[in-house]
Amino acid sequence: MSNRKNMMQALENCFTEFEFLISNLTNNDWQTQSLCPNWNVKGVVTHLAGIENLLLGWIPKNADEWPPFPKMAEFEKVADGLSSAELLDRSLSIVNERRQELNEIGDEKWGLECMTPVGPGTYGRFMNIRIFDFWVHQRDMAIPLNIETIDSGVHAEIALDEVHGSLGYIAGKKIGLEDGMSIAFHLSGSLEKDLFAVVDGRASVADHVDNPTIEINVDSKSFVMLACGRVDPQVEIDAGRISWSGNDEWGERAARNLRFTM
Repeated sequence: MSNRKNMMQALENCFTEFEFLISNLTNNDWQTQSLCPNWNVKGVVTHLAGIENLLLGWIPKNADEWPPFPKMAEFEKVADGLSSAELLDRSLSIVNERRQELNEIGDEKWGLECMTPVGPGTYGRFMNIRIFDFWVHQRDMAIPLNIETIDSGVHAEIALDEVHGSLGYIAGKKIGLEDGMSIAFHLSGSLEKDLFAVVDGRASVADHVDNPTIEINVDSKSFVMLACGRVDPQVEIDAGRISWSGNDEWGERAARNLRFTM
């Protein structure tokens, strides 16, 4: 898990990019279908701003406490009645309030135990998930609008870490690698990194694998968006953003079955 200094910078990157994107949307842009099936761009903005809104002032009191998610339904109801300009103003205000709040909290709150969307964790762990959520949803909006994004930086590294942590599940359950098989992902583009998984009784992340059964070459943004089920594998294959070597059948199977969340 990233240290607090990196996470604070990552959150600031997310907030700044979110503010810039939504501040430059046209009236038509707000109604454009995002990469999330049930949300247009306005719906994605409502989601991101709404989660930050319910986190304002929340201090976990015990390890079993969930954030006040019921507040989300209230926010969605209000947002539904707002114009795009009004939602923009409300979202910018919320993000600025969250920025100030996060800058003022101490290490004690950062380490408080609570429930997170991936199970028991800490407030800091929850912020890691917020970074992942922002990074992916930013591209959910930008890609359909043909808006370029900056896909490097500490927030991109943390978003990638969330996928990396699930690589054993992806290799074993989604791709279905058999015992004794292994896979290497060679990421290029904005982030350059090699990731490995091996099946030895069960699939797990590995630090390194010599002579992997399959080697996948993939653009780093495409890798995360494929893992989130946001983009069509065939489109990424045709565009040359993902390819494979080694066992051809398993390589293609891997390229088409990276999705582990949505």
